[in-house]
Amino acid sequence: MDAPKEIFLKDYKLPDYYFDTVDLSFFLGEEKTTVSAKISVVPRVDGGAAPLVLDGVDLKLISVKINGNELKEGEFQVGPRHLILTSPPSGNFILETVTEILPHKNTSLEGLYKSSGNFCTQCEAEGFRKITFYQDRPDIMAKYTCRIEANKSLYPVLLSNGNLIEQGDLEGGNHFALWEDPFKKPCYLFALVAGQLESRDDTFTTCSGRKVALKIWTPPQDLPKTEHAMYSLKAAMKWDEDVFGREYDLDIFNIVSVPDFNMGAMENKSLNIFNSKLVLASPETATDADYAAILGVIGHEYFHNWTGNRVTCRDWFQLSLKEGLTVFRDQEFSSDMGSRTVKRIGDVSKLRTYQFPQDAGPMAHPVRPHSYIKMDNFYTVTVYEKGAEVVRMYKTLLGSQGFRKGTDLYFERHDGQAVTCEDFFAAMRDANDADFANFLLWYSQAGTPIVKVTSSYNAEARTFSLKFSQTVPPTPGQPVKEPMFIPVAAGLLDSSGKDMPLSSIYHDGKLESVACCGQPVYTTVLRVTKGEEEFTFSDVPEKPIPSLLRGYSAPIRLQSDLTDDDLFFLLAHDSDEFNRWEAGQILARKLMLSQVANFQKSSPLVLDPQFVHGIKCILLDSSLDKEFIAKAITLPGEGEVMDLMEVADPDAVHAVRKFIRKQLASQLKHEFLNLVKENRSSEKYVFDHTNMARRTLKNTALGYLASLEDEEITELVLHEYKTATNMTDQFSALAAIAQKPGKARDDALADFYNQWQHDYLVVNKWFALQSSSDIPGNVENVHKLLSHQAFDIKNPNKVYSLIGGFCASPVNFHAKDGSGYKFLGEIVVQLDKLNPQVASRMVSAFSRWKRYDETRQNLAKAQLEKIVSANGLSENVYEIASKSLAV
Repeated sequence: MDAPKEIFLKDYKLPDYYFDTVDLSFFLGEEKTTVSAKISVVPRVDGGAAPLVLDGVDLKLISVKINGNELKEGEFQVGPRHLILTSPPSGNFILETVTEILPHKNTSLEGLYKSSGNFCTQCEAEGFRKITFYQDRPDIMAKYTCRIEANKSLYPVLLSNGNLIEQGDLEGGNHFALWEDPFKKPCYLFALVAGQLESRDDTFTTCSGRKVALKIWTPPQDLPKTEHAMYSLKAAMKWDEDVFGREYDLDIFNIVSVPDFNMGAMENKSLNIFNSKLVLASPETATDADYAAILGVIGHEYFHNWTGNRVTCRDWFQLSLKEGLTVFRDQEFSSDMGSRTVKRIGDVSKLRTYQFPQDAGPMAHPVRPHSYIKMDNFYTVTVYEKGAEVVRMYKTLLGSQGFRKGTDLYFERHDGQAVTCEDFFAAMRDANDADFANFLLWYSQAGTPIVKVTSSYNAEARTFSLKFSQTVPPTPGQPVKEPMFIPVAAGLLDSSGKDMPLSSIYHDGKLESVACCGQPVYTTVLRVTKGEEEFTFSDVPEKPIPSLLRGYSAPIRLQSDLTDDDLFFLLAHDSDEFNRWEAGQILARKLMLSQVANFQKSSPLVLDPQFVHGIKCILLDSSLDKEFIAKAITLPGEGEVMDLMEVADPDAVHAVRKFIRKQLASQLKHEFLNLVKENRSSEKYVFDHTNMARRTLKNTALGYLASLEDEEITELVLHEYKTATNMTDQFSALAAIAQKPGKARDDALADFYNQWQHDYLVVNKWFALQSSSDIPGNVENVHKLLSHQAFDIKNPNKVYSLIGGFCASPVNFHAKDGSGYKFLGEIVVQLDKLNPQVASRMVSAFSRWKRYDETRQNLAKAQLEKIVSANGLSENVYEIASKSLAV
């Protein structure tokens, strides 16, 4: 195939034409859908007569008119990707087009598609061009009306953006609805849903006293599972008013749950469309993690109403302007609704597990990418999660009040506009009269900065110095990097483990006071902006132990001269709970890497007694939050440890992690058993922090115990499975049983499927549990599950559960014989014909093939080459596979 065209940020140009109003009319048919569009077009330059180029894919053009006159051949050109009006009028004009589309054949789930009997849209990033001919770019903002006509018995509910203006019955059993959105929006926020749905209804009264109708639409049988989603929506609306001063702006807010959706959810103005797994929950069918995800994602999509909808992106390179900012907002919302420390630990773990590897691989790109072939491939952990960390750094530097001043100015300046990352930066700077030096490099430089810190104490001068040096590793297209602006939140602990009050710091030839308003200060933010620099704390009465990067104040890899004894001290005493967890994680990573070296040399594996003692102290510390304890005793993941190795060795890392877990379970068996007994409850399921923390700790302890070869423990785990009164406890027990091959495992998996086979979301959990198993040779089992009656390769959730789950098992995906690679290679080519977006997500598992030994490299490379040479390969898959090969 010809190499697809790459699009570059540097080539951005203003459009030649803007659209003022867009009136859409849909006739939804069983075989085809007719779309009529009436667009008022305004040239950017008066008297300009440049060709008007409209995007369009898989559309059949029926007619095109300008100012009511039908265009003849020669006055326009139509091809597989564009409709070009060669000589449009020089002033304002009305463009009318009629097109036909085939939603029932649209397996890509982009544009307008039909699935599970309902019509649904997904237009972000570039799906609107599959609905009608249009300038499909986010800086074209217009006011929309949408008229939908369909058979009333088949599609009784007709929804679009904005407020419902008119509805009624028509001849022949049809009916219509007319929707109007009073706010200008880009076409990626357009939405339409039609089908047999029912709604859970509620209301929310805004801070100015307006009453908003809230509706969550699902198929009738799922309606009882929407209670938590409605609670989450109302909580998010209240929180956004309280924390950011943002009020909802329309009379109605609709959420629709659909089972076939490429993404998690979509923030279309006033008509959010959700993957059903992020709406539907009941205690019997959803876990605590599901409940937490629903809270966070419903918050996320609602918060987009201001950060993404009212203020949108000028172009897709600015995606993090809306996504990074809104992820930060949903993280803060979830933190305020639960445990801030535990939420921070979860977010940082996600960053390290997924984003750091991306930063170190062939798909490394800045928070604002410089180029793309297919925009769908840049909905990445870098744009979202690292983007959120960039926003968090503004707040760390400015404080809560300064950050709020910055967002207020941002909304005031840019409401109704399509803007850039610089505009957000300028609002933060101007609202606070702040100096951000080289902060904008976070948007343009890829890679994870490595920061090294050395410390020294001068007893005579009573000073303590921290010397920083930073480097940013080379990434594709960026071999040389400049130093970044890195805020390092730091505190000092005395010999009793208490925080030392900080008075002043000598830096850059200046003595700066840290104390504020007569109040003692225990944490200060050091602004590291150069390749090398030093900060000296004055009036430090004894040699302290530094607590660095508190709350994980910047997305970096930190290397310090802290000894193991220092880390154990921080683990026991640090007032910053995140850093207590971090100290334990650093110790665990060091321990695992040392044992990997032993495994590779065929030396015996040993577990440091001090590490066991540290874990035991945390287990027995009743002052700690139970969910925090569960996080603190969880070992770093295999991927995170492999990321620290020069040549990743999945077999060695897996063996070592398994060994340490088993040793901890054996030596702390009594403590783990007590945790299981003390944290059981037969009371009704409640989703709140106290109960969630209790269940998390109990099930973490159970998981450890299940690694022992012990009949008594097997009975205990089976008992927990059979007596569970909610999905959290039942599924955790099933996961514990599923660690070991054998009859108990087979029986439990069969029982679970029989019990839940009619609930597709629970069955997806069952698929994921089996596919991600570390049981040797699991690829054969996954092969068999492909033909299971409950699996459907056209459904993204099922693919993510079964195929994505398998790729998440390092030991089986990276099997030495290449069976895991071969399996994925075949699936990607098959999937690409159906749904390129999902296929490209799957092929990403190959992207870091060069991290492994030569045998694995050759096997993975062969699959990538096969994929790239496949006939009719999509741009989505081509971009990731070719970039993976090129590095």
